[in-house]
Amino acid sequence: MYRLCVCAVLLVNLSIISAYRPVVIMHGILTGADSMLLVVDEIQRHHPGTVVYNADRFEGWSSLENAWHQVLELNSDLQDICQKHPDGVILLGYSQGGLIARAVLQTYPDHCVKKFISLSSPQAGQFGTDFLHLIFPALVAKTAYQLFYTYVGQHTSVGNYWNDPHHQDLFEQFSIFLPYINNDLPSTNSTLFRDSMLQLDQLILIGGPDDGVITPWESSHFGYYNGTDDVIPCKQRKIYLEDRIGLRTLDKSGRLKLITVPGVKHFEWHLNTDVVDEVILPHLD
Repeated sequence: MYRLCVCAVLLVNLSIISAYRPVVIMHGILTGADSMLLVVDEIQRHHPGTVVYNADRFEGWSSLENAWHQVLELNSDLQDICQKHPDGVILLGYSQGGLIARAVLQTYPDHCVKKFISLSSPQAGQFGTDFLHLIFPALVAKTAYQLFYTYVGQHTSVGNYWNDPHHQDLFEQFSIFLPYINNDLPSTNSTLFRDSMLQLDQLILIGGPDDGVITPWESSHFGYYNGTDDVIPCKQRKIYLEDRIGLRTLDKSGRLKLITVPGVKHFEWHLNTDVVDEVILPHLD
């Protein structure tokens, strides 16, 4: 039986209840469902009757568990939700939760997700000392690969998406998660990972230059560093040009939306009422 905190407002007027799709929310690293309650409250305040599933799995330190383990457990939860809502849901993931949530829908061939909203998530990976010091105070970006690109390091979620632009050979050799869900490396699931993304009605990627944690911040838009630490925008990278997970197809069909919001720190995206109302709510239906 899946463990989800189900937050729902039940109204007598069924027409109101059916007006908005259910929303499934995945929290960020080292936090839990409680950290997303402002988002839940704003959704239900502006969209009365919306059913919100606020995931309470992998809270606190358990959010550092291997990414694939998290994906498989949450995939089971999403299947249960889709059985209840075959007409579709909206999936929203914040920070690490946005990356995990994206992998969940990619591993679910018949998912019911209509829109996926990635809120300041390291979709192309992470490479930054400031981020590391939130979790591993003794590590620095320059040498973190020595831990993360090992058997032990790959038991952590951070290690699974640590993308060192100066050690791409080791990234591809040791990383068991990010290079596969981004189809940088082929696998038996490559077609599934792409086709599941293409089932979306809309992919909404939100990030901003003042984030301060996601490094580079353009990773939230699938942009990333090259070997000389220059940031290559999403639409100039192979993941887009070669349409590895369907980004180009989604874009050409008007289903990809990149949103840049300046002046927002990483820990404000989900805790600032104005940000939630202006950036997230317009994409819920």
